[in-house]
Amino acid sequence: MAEERGETPGGTGRPPPAGAYGEPAGRPPARAPGQGPDRSSAGDGGSAEDTDARMAELEDRWLRSAAELDNLRKRVARDAERIRAEERARTVREWLPVVDNLDLALRHADAEAGAVVEGVRAVRDQAVAMLARLGFARHEELGVPFDPVHHEAVGTVADPQVPAGTVAGVVRPGYGDGERQLRPTAVIVATAPERPEPAG
Repeated sequence: MAEERGETPGGTGRPPPAGAYGEPAGRPPARAPGQGPDRSSAGDGGSAEDTDARMAELEDRWLRSAAELDNLRKRVARDAERIRAEERARTVREWLPVVDNLDLALRHADAEAGAVVEGVRAVRDQAVAMLARLGFARHEELGVPFDPVHHEAVGTVADPQVPAGTVAGVVRPGYGDGERQLRPTAVIVATAPERPEPAG
């Protein structure tokens, strides 16, 4: 008989299909007693915690970098101000002897005119030398070709003794060279004399 041989109804010998005895199809197989729950998705929570920790670490690094950058900016600003103050002080110290000599010249203003003129000239020479030490040499050269970079033409003169296009006179000296030029030399530029028109 089929029941004695353990055969399923119908005599096929195959297990009954799902739901054949009232069990819903698609239900996962029952776990043995004592078997824990399925933890195949337990790593999701750990990944989220790792991401939060990484984000916190990156934020801390960003805050530290921002603070270091702000401190660097403040330090550079302090250093720049200190350098400017030292440069101003150095320039003023260079001028002090000039002021002292001007005071001395004023105290002897009642002396004869020649002595006063010589004293003023000496102060002027001292100031010019001081400017040269600071990197701003004086320029008042005559007979050199006119250069619009170093010269400012304020007039012209027809002088047969001076080649045309050269500096015939200096109205105001210039100081400095290249990028350190304080001002160009104001000059009178020589031009070729006009030729008289032939008679007739």
